[in-house]
Amino acid sequence: MRYRIPIIIGFLVLASLISGRTLAFKDNYVRIAIMKDVAAFDLSVSGAYQVVDTNNTVLARGSNLKTKIIMAPKGFYINSLNIEEIKATIKPRNPDSIRINDRRFRGDIMLIGKPSGILVINFLNLEDYLKGVLYHEISHYWPIEAIKAQAVVSRTFALYQSAENKNKEYDMTCDIYSQMYGGRTSERWRTSMAVDKTRGQVIKYQGAILPAYFHATCGGSTEDANVLWNIDLVPLKGVICNFCKKSPHYDWTTILTLDAIKSALNKSKYRVNIIRNIVIKERNKTNRINKIEIITDAKNIDISGKDFRNIIGPNVIKSLNFGLKIQDENVEFQGIGWGHGVGMCQWGAYFMARSGASYEEIIQYYYPGGVQIGYVN
Repeated sequence: MRYRIPIIIGFLVLASLISGRTLAFKDNYVRIAIMKDVAAFDLSVSGAYQVVDTNNTVLARGSNLKTKIIMAPKGFYINSLNIEEIKATIKPRNPDSIRINDRRFRGDIMLIGKPSGILVINFLNLEDYLKGVLYHEISHYWPIEAIKAQAVVSRTFALYQSAENKNKEYDMTCDIYSQMYGGRTSERWRTSMAVDKTRGQVIKYQGAILPAYFHATCGGSTEDANVLWNIDLVPLKGVICNFCKKSPHYDWTTILTLDAIKSALNKSKYRVNIIRNIVIKERNKTNRINKIEIITDAKNIDISGKDFRNIIGPNVIKSLNFGLKIQDENVEFQGIGWGHGVGMCQWGAYFMARSGASYEEIIQYYYPGGVQIGYVN
């Protein structure tokens, strides 16, 4: 007997093949450092749980745990029990039952004892992780196509970071240096829906996971990734963006004292006594600063714009597209945009979605040059 594929199903399969997508994907797991160098923290588990070592040997088990995890000389105190292991994992039977301090988390909690304190790692499914990310990266009230675009971009970025850090203790942190992540407590209905509707979808370039960087507001033009990092890819060369002009972060002003700047520099590798002047020495084609010269009473210091922003604080100096003027002991920075500028402009995506663009169109715009939206292999 000869079977025929229904026309609609056949069309969907064909469309999937044309777009470079497959119809199946595997579950992936990520390791997120949620606390570092802590001496103690509150933890509770609803229902049954086990504590296992690196060989998955059960060290302890129980039910309805409520305790303070405390650093011990050879491990940890968990509910007054001394776990004499430098590494241990708390595995609940219900993956949605852990609370740390005032936040809920899905998955398992890995503990690594260090001389400086406890490293706390949340080990969980990638899709669950994303549901705890999106609320912090964009608003759950945004157009759904913008949220879906962020879901695909965040998933892609997470997988790229996981591959880059596979031999390290964790894949990502829970702050602005990776992606903001707040666990189960940060999940919202619309952001979780966007994760579910794009389940498993990632951005690929030439068959590989793209380093899908993103930022809040580009200020008119996204940046070439090769300017900041050793990444030379066509989809990350930068594009003109006329969408984010109405972003609340398009313009910014920050006033700092010379003493505050000196203190920040001294906490890094630089040694400064008196700052006489700060001079912008070089800009790139997107008007972002490449090099700054700090003129002091001793010797002048050349510093890259990227390093200067990181030293002062990326939420203080919001972008590298700024000018400055010094008056008495104050420095006024006036800038455009927020973030490093590479990849998707989040506020640009917001206004694109409001104008009717789909999440696929948003992604193709900010990562041009032959990317495909496929599924995790």
